[in-house]
Amino acid sequence: MELQRYWGIVRKKLWLIALMVIVSCTLVGYYTSHFVKPQYEASTKLIVGQSKEADPNNSTIDVGSINSNILLIKTYKEIIRTPRVMEKVVKEHPELGVSAGELASKVSVSSINDTQVMTITVRDTSSERAANIANAMSEVFRQEIRTLMKLDNIAVLNLADPTQHRSQVSPNPAMNMMVTFVLALMAGVVAAFILDQLDNTVKTEEDVQAQFGIPVLADIPKIKRSVKSTSGHNAQMKQLSGRKSNVSLDA
Repeated sequence: MELQRYWGIVRKKLWLIALMVIVSCTLVGYYTSHFVKPQYEASTKLIVGQSKEADPNNSTIDVGSINSNILLIKTYKEIIRTPRVMEKVVKEHPELGVSAGELASKVSVSSINDTQVMTITVRDTSSERAANIANAMSEVFRQEIRTLMKLDNIAVLNLADPTQHRSQVSPNPAMNMMVTFVLALMAGVVAAFILDQLDNTVKTEEDVQAQFGIPVLADIPKIKRSVKSTSGHNAQMKQLSGRKSNVSLDA
């Protein structure tokens, strides 16, 4: 019974729910297409290995050295995002047209657990500039490690290609519309129930019994307008047919 009542509330306010969904999706779609700039990602991969000063004739795999390099990656990930590195990238590559603060917000560094591989990822509104920033970051980072750590153990696995066509990573119009649809639908249903709770008019027999505690003896059905017109017309015809004629004919 309660489920039927809830469904009745939703059905009565279906126009409101539909309106909220349509308006919300339209606004989000317009805002996404006209005001949000597309973002692109480019990345370079680095590997932390043995120092170039190591004995080239020694082909034995040093497990201890590998583990040390894996632990070094945590330190390297912190160093690469420091203002020192960012400011040097900006200074050596003015053609990028970004400040150190902007650069820090565009760059992220990641690594796969228990591997010696680091990935520098850059997100920008230009696919070409994202690739150039990623390459510049890897170059400057290697220089700073030589200066700070006195190590030359970083090699580039691959650089980002500035000419490569990349698909935008954000915004995602389909995902945005889906999330907006769900949120607007939920908001519409909540609004329908709130409006129903604020409405204190009596609409059903159950409402009368709940509010006044008295039984309903009878109810008057709603008469359609067409039925009213037909009934009135029939009554008028009966009244006219029942009148006596007052017309007389003179000889």
